[in-house]
Amino acid sequence: METVGVTSVYGGSGDPKRGMELLWGTREQPKRGPKPKLTVPHIAAVAVELADAEGIGSLSMRKVAARLGVTAMSLYSYVPAKGELIDVMIDTVLGELPSGEHDGDWRARLAAVARQNWELYRRHPWLMQLATSRPVLGPNLIARYDYELRAVADIGLSDVEMDLVVGLVANYAHGAVRGAVEVAEGEQRTGKTDEDWWREHEPLLAKVFDTDRYPVAARVGVAAGTEYGAAIDPSRAFEFGLERVLDGVAVLVERQRGRAADTGSL
Repeated sequence: METVGVTSVYGGSGDPKRGMELLWGTREQPKRGPKPKLTVPHIAAVAVELADAEGIGSLSMRKVAARLGVTAMSLYSYVPAKGELIDVMIDTVLGELPSGEHDGDWRARLAAVARQNWELYRRHPWLMQLATSRPVLGPNLIARYDYELRAVADIGLSDVEMDLVVGLVANYAHGAVRGAVEVAEGEQRTGKTDEDWWREHEPLLAKVFDTDRYPVAARVGVAAGTEYGAAIDPSRAFEFGLERVLDGVAVLVERQRGRAADTGSL
């Protein structure tokens, strides 16, 4: 699996009109000729499987066609190009996220949103390499946005603040999951756990690390390493950071409620 260290592929890089037509099923189909053997959702599902296994950088229309048992040229009659295929892939995996009603208070709802995004990136690490600042607005992307906004609806925030809070939580999950993905990839590439790797290099570190010069790093590093059994614990770091993000949102919510109470708009 390829590294997630650098964004290398852009979602929304295909033709927006063709991408929207594919995502919403409005692309005009030929009125004559044989019945299509494939569907766009099936093609996208196969492409997602390939990206999960090999990384988005190695994905090609030829590989997808081979997995489907058709020629690359015939695949283009369903999906115009790789750019549009990636757009459909993104919307396909977003369909794995919930879109129904939330449970709990706003804090529990936002925490659930963050964890759902975390798990999505873990299942599909190639999403980490996609720049989606100009996404094609597919049905699942819009459903996800609406679902996440409803997590903070009616708690005293303005519409813009709701958008910013949802973006904050989503961006936090996106950044925090990188460590977990890198740990998983490291284990896959080397066949060693993080604990095995550090144990192997511990004798060398003991020779070069001057504990008298870096006493705080030595103390904290030993405590953390003993606690985690590795240099980092991505899941624990994620949960710790999520609580701090939610603490910050709580300050905003209380501030806005205080202002509303002062103006009598509650």
